[in-house]
Amino acid sequence: MGVAIKRWLGSFAPAPVGVNGREKLFGALGALLGLFCTEWVGRHALGDASPWFIAPMGASAVLLFAAPASPLAQPWSLMAGNLISALIGVFCAQFIALPGVAAAAAVALSIGAMFSLRCLHPPSGAVALTAVLGGPSVASLGYGFALWPVALNSLILLCIAVVFNGALKRNYPRRHADTAGGHNTRDLAPSARLGFSLTDLDEALNQRGELLDISKEDLEEIVLAAELRASVRRFGDIHCADIMSRDVVTVRAHDPLDYAVRLFDKHRLQALPVLDDMGRYAGMIAQGDVLARRNRLATVATDATGVPDLLVADCMRSEVPFATPGLPVIELARPMSDSLHCVPVLDESRGLVGLVTQSDLVAALYQIAVSASSQADDPGSQKLAA
Repeated sequence: MGVAIKRWLGSFAPAPVGVNGREKLFGALGALLGLFCTEWVGRHALGDASPWFIAPMGASAVLLFAAPASPLAQPWSLMAGNLISALIGVFCAQFIALPGVAAAAAVALSIGAMFSLRCLHPPSGAVALTAVLGGPSVASLGYGFALWPVALNSLILLCIAVVFNGALKRNYPRRHADTAGGHNTRDLAPSARLGFSLTDLDEALNQRGELLDISKEDLEEIVLAAELRASVRRFGDIHCADIMSRDVVTVRAHDPLDYAVRLFDKHRLQALPVLDDMGRYAGMIAQGDVLARRNRLATVATDATGVPDLLVADCMRSEVPFATPGLPVIELARPMSDSLHCVPVLDESRGLVGLVTQSDLVAALYQIAVSASSQADDPGSQKLAA
């Protein structure tokens, strides 16, 4: 009984905050800047006599600047949540005579409306409460209270949050990563056919049945990152330098495109690294991109002009993921199974030192699996590892 009570009391202890000192500092500075600018603009635009600055903006600032990744801090949640709650609060204040009942009803109805509109924003509950209990100055505004100060303050705070978080390279508003490109079929991506999948996450969240202050996409990224760290810990002794192809066929950015096509056919390759005039890595050119570009040009070309002569630079992709020689090969398994046919390996000066292809990776993973199986079947190795 005593153990159960201790565990119950332990649940009241503060939970650890998994952020570094930099994020804590910027969260405080962002709230300071955001609320100062909101107050300044509102005071100069609306004057001192009007209730243009309301307390719930402080709670919104906590989310926008200290927890910008939260689904509760996104623009739709802020703007729609505050606006609908203000309207509901004014409605309850006008049609429910008892202030206590009106306040409780306003917050309850606001929560229901925000759930329905997918714009849950905790400070909006305080907005509804302010609309009911704000006094004569708020009551005199009527439904205009929803436009200003609520909508105006929310918009100003949102604009500052977008600029501030953008300057810090934070992902705000939250832009979700595109899923790996497939073949336009109903098949799942190769990396999702075994092990953890988004369907597993959906089922686990549905069983839990409660709201979590994290998006499903972010939770998926965290789980996959944890799986990757565990894999690196188990199989991280094989690096890109151990498996990469070193005698790499390359082209120059200013080579004729026909030359790259001949290399594709001669060496039976799907992609080629591209070097600049200084011999440094500049990008990749894929056989599929070459064919697509030529087909588009052939469609619009006239008999008089024909298809223009193209260079490698015309079809090259410069923003292509790359690896370093010391990167564990297990980290390439997921991206290369879904979308990447090959990954260039670059040194510190962006010089091309090798290439890891899907064939190289399959051979490495096979060796890892054989090694793990041999260790599991050898009792002596298990005892030594213990």
